Amino acid sequence: MNTAETFHELGFKLYGKYVHYQLEAAQLVRQTLERGQGILNNTGALCVDTGSFTGRSPKDKFTVIDETTSDTVDWGEVNRPISKAHFDVLYKKMRSYLAEREVWVRDVHACADARFGLTIRIVNETPWANLFCHNLFLRSDAHNVLSPDTEWLILQAPGFFADPETDGTRQKNFTVVNFSRKIILIGGTAYTGEMKKGIFSVLNYVLPLQRNVLSMHCSANEGEDGKVALFFGLSGTGKTTLSADPNRSLIGDDEHGWSENGVFNFEGGCYAKAVNLDPKKEPEIFGAIKPGALLENVVIDTDGRIDFSDISKTENTRVAYPIQFIKNAKEPSTGGIPKNIFFLTCDAFGILPPISKLDKGQAMYHFISGYTAKVAGTEMGVSEPQSTFSACFGSVFLPLHPLKYAELLGEKLDANPEINVWLVNTGWIGGSYGIGNRISLKYTRALITAAMNGKLDDAIFVNHPVFKISVPQRCEGVPAEILNPRDLWENVQQYDKKAAELAMLFEQHFSKYIAHASEIIKKAAPVLLD
Repeated sequence: MNTAETFHELGFKLYGKYVHYQLEAAQLVRQTLERGQGILNNTGALCVDTGSFTGRSPKDKFTVIDETTSDTVDWGEVNRPISKAHFDVLYKKMRSYLAEREVWVRDVHACADARFGLTIRIVNETPWANLFCHNLFLRSDAHNVLSPDTEWLILQAPGFFADPETDGTRQKNFTVVNFSRKIILIGGTAYTGEMKKGIFSVLNYVLPLQRNVLSMHCSANEGEDGKVALFFGLSGTGKTTLSADPNRSLIGDDEHGWSENGVFNFEGGCYAKAVNLDPKKEPEIFGAIKPGALLENVVIDTDGRIDFSDISKTENTRVAYPIQFIKNAKEPSTGGIPKNIFFLTCDAFGILPPISKLDKGQAMYHFISGYTAKVAGTEMGVSEPQSTFSACFGSVFLPLHPLKYAELLGEKLDANPEINVWLVNTGWIGGSYGIGNRISLKYTRALITAAMNGKLDDAIFVNHPVFKISVPQRCEGVPAEILNPRDLWENVQQYDKKAAELAMLFEQHFSKYIAHASEIIKKAAPVLLD
């Protein structure tokens, strides 16, 4: 279907002056090239620039406050309210704006488990944004007729700008989610990730609140034995690298739900970081850069070759592709109850062990903490390690209070006591950043593999004196001396001092939740030594 007349014949409202509906990837690529909005690289992937916005703008995301959300959403810096009246005006303006333009419409869905499926109609102002939606969401049958039963509507119009004085926004760009009318409005920004994370936020509201499903910002894979592993981690911790295992099937790289039957991917594709992409370290992602893939904000030479180390446009270079571009992707993107859960942290202070086991309370505590650290050189103004905490490893996407997700995790662990939860430090050992060394990826992989294969089940564990986590003393293929970080420091008193400082940072972050946290979470807090 590719004409506005088709919409009229089916009795549906017209979204634009000329409507392209449910086009194939090759058609969208061709239209992007014809309109001068992108170019092909030497492997045939489409490369575009997203303009002034090369990442999400969290401060410009709003949620409509009404009878549905007023008492359920965790209002604050993450969830900023906007009135129904302002939404109604913005929606009317956007519909009028798009009605005079050529648009691309796509019907997709989210959630590989059909019991929790969410149908979505997306209206884009550019063909390449529609390609992104084709790649990232679960694809409906291209031969299906347009359905009037779509649950959610996304209007994405980079060329439409709000008037902050009259529209209730902070500036000209915006993302507005209306849970009552089931509409997401995105204007003034061409960054495609706003659509992906907009739906993720919707699922983070609907599934835990209405379906008792834990929504998770994590990757997931499955071994030949059917055992599922989850990987949680903020940027720079190795979540994508460590979950992309050629010996395991990839369920998904970013967003999942956990029901009573097991885990399922929310998406139909991957949106991987491309900065410093190395074919040796990440061959699966590198191999996905082919016709049909969409690259954003990369630098290309005259021969069409991409310089993945060039961050002159942004550090947040990305590639979007269908999950089927990964050779070992599992279809459908579902799995059983996870056997192992890994919380990844890049500890630049050199305090946390390379791997440690968590009990239920510790799992909930470290889940609510979502800790990692930024190191010098990663951002302007960062001259020494800086702690970063993001509740549930994705606080900016959580409409509900973070403790809701932590308590749901606790319920899942109670129902499945055979699950192992691990804290994995992919950062520094033998000293903090600038003194010690970053742990070898080879050793991290060996530790994770040992955990998944059950080779740590019978290991001797010793509790960390400050964080109380259980540290294995032996692991095949890994030097025993690196498992206890304190032993690697030349000055153990300095280690103790830094460990106490890090524990205090954890407590400062947790202070915002302690009033409503359960006793089991409170007891898992680190020991604050004198």
